[in-house]
Amino acid sequence: MNATRPRVVAIDGVAGSGKSTLARGLARGLGLPYVNTGLMYRALAASALDHEVATDDEAALVELTRRLTFTVVEGDPSELEVEGFPANRLMTLEVEAVVSSVARHPGVRTLMRATQRAIGERDGAVMEGRDIGSVVFADAPIKLYLSADVDQRAVRRADQRRAGRAQVERSLTDRDALDARTTPHVPADDAVIIDTTDLTIDRTLLAALDVVARLAPELLS
Repeated sequence: MNATRPRVVAIDGVAGSGKSTLARGLARGLGLPYVNTGLMYRALAASALDHEVATDDEAALVELTRRLTFTVVEGDPSELEVEGFPANRLMTLEVEAVVSSVARHPGVRTLMRATQRAIGERDGAVMEGRDIGSVVFADAPIKLYLSADVDQRAVRRADQRRAGRAQVERSLTDRDALDARTTPHVPADDAVIIDTTDLTIDRTLLAALDVVARLAPELLS
């Protein structure tokens, strides 16, 4: 691995494909911070709801973005924390319904990407999101792209959210369509694609660790 390349594993993929579960487990295994960039956009969505800012008001959303504070806190693994927003607030269907709309604005994404890049460059990271391997860390030594059938994704999300499967599946389908307008569901050219539809959490982690061992064994030390 080129010594100038960051100690970053970039994980992209569709909502509900298991990015967060894999990223947290991989971060623990590699001793790297876990950074869920989706929480950053969810924090903006929650802030927009709290301040009654319209999702098409880019200038106001950019200002809200500037006010958000993100830190990496110690833990197993170390993890991104969003100041002022408990995790359960960010995972509601209310927030999920508007997160793609607030995240689509170029001004918002520019600020978020700069913060994400700074976090990863500082201490390394297993970073997951929508455009990490293709934009934020296009130079990452490991890029993984997770996919899964929408039915399986809905089952997983329903379990996480304790919501009805039909409602969650509609939410995922709508989210996919909105996300695709901003960052199409296309993996980076050099990403390794892992279809998690029929994989358990442990098998997905083992598949990812195998990729790291083959392509960037230095991250295992």
